Amino acid sequence: MSLRLRFSLLYTSLLGGVLLLFGGLVYGLVSIILVNQIDISLTQEAQNLISRLKATSTNQLDQNSAALYEPTQNILIQFWDTNQKLVFARPALLQTVLDSRGLHSGAPIFHSVATNEQYYLRVLSVPLSTARGAVGVLQVGMNMGLVVALQRSLAVTLALLTLAAMFLSGLVIWFVTGRALAPISALTRVATEITRADDLSRRIPTQGILNDEVGRLVVAFNDTLERLEKLFTTQSRFLADVSHELRTPLTVIKGNLSLMRRMKEVDEESMDSISHEVDRLTRLVGDLLLLAQAESGRLPLQLGKVELDGLLLDVVQQLQPLAGDRRLIVSEIDEVQMTGDGDRLRQLLINLVSNAIQYTPAGSRVFIRLSKDETFSRLEVTDTGPGIPAEDLPHIFERFYRGERSRKRSPTSGFGLGLSIAYWIVKNHDGTIEAQSEEGQGTTFIVRLPLRGPEARS
Repeated sequence: MSLRLRFSLLYTSLLGGVLLLFGGLVYGLVSIILVNQIDISLTQEAQNLISRLKATSTNQLDQNSAALYEPTQNILIQFWDTNQKLVFARPALLQTVLDSRGLHSGAPIFHSVATNEQYYLRVLSVPLSTARGAVGVLQVGMNMGLVVALQRSLAVTLALLTLAAMFLSGLVIWFVTGRALAPISALTRVATEITRADDLSRRIPTQGILNDEVGRLVVAFNDTLERLEKLFTTQSRFLADVSHELRTPLTVIKGNLSLMRRMKEVDEESMDSISHEVDRLTRLVGDLLLLAQAESGRLPLQLGKVELDGLLLDVVQQLQPLAGDRRLIVSEIDEVQMTGDGDRLRQLLINLVSNAIQYTPAGSRVFIRLSKDETFSRLEVTDTGPGIPAEDLPHIFERFYRGERSRKRSPTSGFGLGLSIAYWIVKNHDGTIEAQSEEGQGTTFIVRLPLRGPEARS
């Protein structure tokens, strides 16, 4: 059963239940009012007649006192003596007892009596007595056929109105829920089409959608599709890049091995080339493993006191051979002691400085600055390379993003993972990292790290 049908049946049933309850209350109230009016009429008629009646010396009804009494139209009257013998009746042909139960009542009582399926009476039985004892029982009745007919008409009318209201409300609810659930149907259709066609570029139209739960669901679903599309795009790009990076060193290794096999001797130059390519593969696997551990949360920080200025000088000295004829200039350095993970901060510095070296032309300079204020340290690494294109700049810290397709690659180039690792290290130290660059003007990476270290995480 569809959600639309369930909603329609539920709301229609609820409305039907409310209408039936309301109709029952109306029916009962009208019936009580009508019967009460009849009871008032019977009581007044009985009082009028009793005021005329007289008893004989033998404590019997004096028929002469009631002989001339003419009841109101539709009123039936009977007087039964203590021996349950009919003494007086109006109309005179009415010989059948109106209410046999009322003859034995010791107090005035109303009864509704059904003589047959089409004839109903409302009877008031009043015991009469004098100082000398009981005289008999006066019964005053009225035909309730009109009341019963009115009750039946009212019941049928209420039932038909309830059914009509349920039918109309069902149509309205069916239409309204169809409009309200249309975005969900579109969502289901788009999700099915995406599953069948593997097309994550599809989106659910948001035009005309209200800002309600369904509308927010559609927006959230579109946002999820957008994120999934970006994720699959970056992963596809990552797989293509990794495949390329793996293919190049493996081709070199295979070529050198084939050469040595043909030469049937070990060639030192070929061995150096193989060693170099193995190092590249090792760096690639290491970066991938680090990112995987960081993404899964299995790479906790080992916090402690770190002298960031000493760490920076060590890194500069370590990378000086890699720089070649490029000059690494530490233009400013403050004494900075902070709380952090020394190994990860060293890796951050290596990634940023080696990245600057990689894109700095031969004979040019890389500028490094380290300063601090009361709460933060500030590290700047500036290269004099070709800069980063504006369309790549917002994405350079994304995992698996490669923005250097248009820039020259060197044999020591990375794999597009170094800045992602740097971003993760800075973020987990509660710091910030940004890049400022113009094409042809070089690039500056700015890192701010809190001196007190990252907040404790549960």
